[in-house]
Amino acid sequence: EIWKSFVPDPNLLFKNQDLIPLGLNRNDEIKEYRQQHLGKSLSLHYDRPLHIVRGSGQYLIDSFGRKYLDTVNNVAHVGHENYEVVKAGQQQMALLNTNTRYLHKTIVELTEALLETLPSELSVVHFVNSGSEANDLALRMAREATGSEVVIASEIGYHGNTSATIDVSSYKFDGKGGKGSPGSTYVFPLTDSFRGKYRGENTKEQYLKEVEETIENIKSENKQIGALILEPILSCGGQVELPQGFLRNLYQLIRNEGGVCISDEVQTGCGRVGKTFWGFELHGVIPDIVTIGKPFGNGHPVAAVVCTKKIAERFANGMEYFNTFGGNPVSCAIALEVLKTIRRENLQQQALEVGEYLKTQLKELACEFPILADIRGQGFFLGVELTDKDLHPLHEQTKYFVVRMKEHGILMNIDGKDGNVLKIKPPMVFSLQDADYLLLYLKKVLQEDFMNLKLIENEN
Repeated sequence: EIWKSFVPDPNLLFKNQDLIPLGLNRNDEIKEYRQQHLGKSLSLHYDRPLHIVRGSGQYLIDSFGRKYLDTVNNVAHVGHENYEVVKAGQQQMALLNTNTRYLHKTIVELTEALLETLPSELSVVHFVNSGSEANDLALRMAREATGSEVVIASEIGYHGNTSATIDVSSYKFDGKGGKGSPGSTYVFPLTDSFRGKYRGENTKEQYLKEVEETIENIKSENKQIGALILEPILSCGGQVELPQGFLRNLYQLIRNEGGVCISDEVQTGCGRVGKTFWGFELHGVIPDIVTIGKPFGNGHPVAAVVCTKKIAERFANGMEYFNTFGGNPVSCAIALEVLKTIRRENLQQQALEVGEYLKTQLKELACEFPILADIRGQGFFLGVELTDKDLHPLHEQTKYFVVRMKEHGILMNIDGKDGNVLKIKPPMVFSLQDADYLLLYLKKVLQEDFMNLKLIENEN
């Protein structure tokens, strides 16, 4: 009230309904209405959820005007409400938005820009609306190319929310409410060299042997392999990196059996891993099909499937593939500006430099606070696993950590099989100063009694 007495409300000038303070009671009303009338499976972050009304760069702003540093929103790839991206969408929407049955230069310009980032073998593009839809189409392409519905996937893998993608997502069908693997999906163990089935520096051969046994099981049932679908770094598993050389050998195993290799780049694509533009490039492989979603539209629903000519020709069996909104001029204008912004602002290099700095500092912090048991990932795709000295997961401490960071104005979230991995996937405009700010409050929370490993072990 004191501030209000001598600082005028700027909304007296702008008269923007979205900027009218809503207050706590209004937040409770929104939450209650959601619970009554939206799908019961929808979840909210935090026991006291935030009412976010604005975004700007690497920040989200709530209905009280408080600013939060966002370390998890990899959808806002080039920054929340990026000015150039918003402008590109507005300008195209004011001119035309229609389907792809008419000629339009923007879809061609986007295709050219996208293909410039990929190996020449990947040369045919289909535009869709989401990562789920992209993976769904990729699976359909693989099925058409091989004549088989059999898919090999990773434990705790997640590839979307359509029926077909749920059926290849162990994270879903092996999780709460799931009914287990369908008969067409075969799962190999999560390649977690820290706390997985096989541990240590040289686990490649052991995990490959698991895949070989899976292939033999498929063949013993007189089935043919249709596809492998895999993220280059496993996200829901807790930003788990694949063992060195594993993916190259895995692709060869799949191709030897006539299968198709799908790289799910919905979360790892568009420069996020820093060292390379695409996650699969970290492993020196070329997939048959690549899918891209979340970062492609910076929050706008646009995605793509890119495949080889061989796959595209087999898919074009006479049945038309038509997508009402996929590849529309507005979506293409937005995605094109996202790609331009990544190049213009050198955001891949920023992900590399700031990500490496943050990873190094986190490892140093782990020396002081051993509850940070493993630091992993690449660029702006990092995971921090919390365990005790015997590597037992500390889920409650991880939850506590996230809530305390929110109270300090920093948004974080949790991944991992046991819900004990802090994920760090910020907008690509996340800076060195932001990294230092994050580290400052990470250390502050780590000094609290509930995060003290010795006290935790004494209680146990």
